[in-house]
Amino acid sequence: MPLSKIVLCSLVLLLSFSAFGQWSKKDSLSFRLKRLENTNRFNPADTTHIDLLIKLAISYRFFNNDSLYSINNRALDYSKKIDYFHGEVRALENLGSYYSDQGNRKKSMPLFKQALDLSKKINDKECELSIINSLSNEYYYEGNVAEALNLYLKGIDVAKHVGSKKMLSILNENIATLYADQKDFTNAEIYYDTVQTLNRELGNEIFHAETQSNMASMFKDAKNFDHAMFNINKSIASFEKFKVYDWLAYAYQVKGSIYLEQKKYQWALYWYDQSSMLHQELDDNREKIQLMNGMAKVYLGLGKDSLSMVYAKEGLDLSKKIKSLQGQIDCSETLYKLYKNKEDTNTAMVYLENFKMLSDSLFKDKNRQSLSMLKTKLQYEQEKEQLIKSNNIALAKQRTYIYFAIVILIILSGITFMVRRNAYIQKKLNIELQQKSNEVSQREAELHEINKTKTKLFSIIGHDLRGPVGAMQGMLKLFTDGEIGKNELISFIPKFKSDIENISFTLNNLLSWGQTQLNGVATKPKRISLDKLVASNIQLLSELAASKSIKIIDQLPENPQGWADQNHIDIVIRNLLSNAIKFTPENGLITIEAEEKRKVWQIMIRDTGIGMNKEIQKKIFADTTNITTYGTNNERGTGLGLSLCKEMILKNKGEIWVESVLRKGTTFFFTVPKAETKYQRAS
Repeated sequence: MPLSKIVLCSLVLLLSFSAFGQWSKKDSLSFRLKRLENTNRFNPADTTHIDLLIKLAISYRFFNNDSLYSINNRALDYSKKIDYFHGEVRALENLGSYYSDQGNRKKSMPLFKQALDLSKKINDKECELSIINSLSNEYYYEGNVAEALNLYLKGIDVAKHVGSKKMLSILNENIATLYADQKDFTNAEIYYDTVQTLNRELGNEIFHAETQSNMASMFKDAKNFDHAMFNINKSIASFEKFKVYDWLAYAYQVKGSIYLEQKKYQWALYWYDQSSMLHQELDDNREKIQLMNGMAKVYLGLGKDSLSMVYAKEGLDLSKKIKSLQGQIDCSETLYKLYKNKEDTNTAMVYLENFKMLSDSLFKDKNRQSLSMLKTKLQYEQEKEQLIKSNNIALAKQRTYIYFAIVILIILSGITFMVRRNAYIQKKLNIELQQKSNEVSQREAELHEINKTKTKLFSIIGHDLRGPVGAMQGMLKLFTDGEIGKNELISFIPKFKSDIENISFTLNNLLSWGQTQLNGVATKPKRISLDKLVASNIQLLSELAASKSIKIIDQLPENPQGWADQNHIDIVIRNLLSNAIKFTPENGLITIEAEEKRKVWQIMIRDTGIGMNKEIQKKIFADTTNITTYGTNNERGTGLGLSLCKEMILKNKGEIWVESVLRKGTTFFFTVPKAETKYQRAS
């Protein structure tokens, strides 16, 4: 592995990752966890508890991986028990990181892929980006540079789409590392320039320092020691300032390697020692390999072969443990030189052969990787270009449609203008001209609304009424033609009854809504008893509720008086209660409550039904939306009831809204002005 450090990412690692900050963060998380666990209502499968466990687990990474493993597994079990998919994604990613740090890619790769699939399924873009980066790193570690680059590039597209500058910085920096590893410093610098621009926009000094430390490693490999030293000194100052000790250990190591390349062994040893002291508190084998081999080379340069031997062997053992090919090459080369100095020819030859075999393998791999990277980037650019062309064609088609619509609009506007002009000429009364103009405009608006209403009415009649009526007509035709018998026809009577009830309910809503649209909502407010309206609707719909064993509880206070149109509020209560029954499964519960506010009564109809997601909640009251849904027993709705409820409530100077949780239930709220003395006088 090259000295450039692959930038890791998780939802928690984007926070401060210093040793001091890490321990204080663990203490804070542990305190919050204990406080939560000691509460009377503590539930270990609660999402708050799971999130704290995940954050605590990842805080142990690079410090105590065993704690990460045990705590994270608890969080994963709890998440699966309650179908907390966000928690499951984060726990799977953390578990993949644990095996990655062990060098066990047979276990880490499937975990990352499983987490990625689940994050896409629940549309969690933040987690998806983090996992794409982690999975790309794994491909890089196993030498599959082409796949790593391909994934990094796809991650960049996702990050651009969601506007995540943090992940854009991380992904571009990791691509720069790939090019630096291939000794393609020109392309590496191009990507580093992009990263620095993003870091300046983010204004995050730690991010900038991480990039500078990796750039220092690249400049060192390119033998540009002045630029390398400038960048590493800047990064060290920032890491020391913010106590980011894991990156500080890496930066000290890079600085030591810069001096080592210049054969300034005493200075190199000083900075390697600084890094080694910090690594005593870290659990990061990948970076420790570079440190061990660097110190081995320093002691070899100083003529202290025995010490060099200790560090080289320790580095080689770690390299084999986590399957680091580059680490084995570097340490084998150092051991060859050491045994050659000792004139132990046989052992020296063993390490030399091992060094040459691994180097040849790596050289071939890097040649293949360079070609793969070029091929991958070209292929990716071609696919991207093709996608852009497809988008341009689609946009051109859309522009054609828009131009066509504009032409039609101009023609219609011209016709409208001529009609108005002729109307104005025929009237010949200048005094009435302005009045007639206003009337025409008003009628045009009314006509537009009536046309919209007509279109919507025909759509509902054609879609939701013609279907059931046609089905009954077809069944009766089969009976009259003798294709089905009397017993078969009788077996469909319950279905006919249900369809007729639905048609009747829909027709009532259609008539009410159509009347409001065609004639305007004529609001006739008066003092109304809300509890009586609720009770009458509960009685009206009791048979429907009983058919699904649903219990309806009336919790309204005694005699709440409202000031509104009684027919309108009756329609609202009936529709909301009918919806609650439709979307509540067998043996469910519906409660109706009223809460007295300063000037209004707030009515709440709460069910234990299937609930709805945030997207549907936003749409159900939209004027342009007509959502048709099915109840728990496939009861069909027109999507008209809620539109009608909204119009009725707004005309009566109230408000209506909804709160819902999937698989837990829905609560509809609406307000009605209270009946006060001033309302009575106004009437």
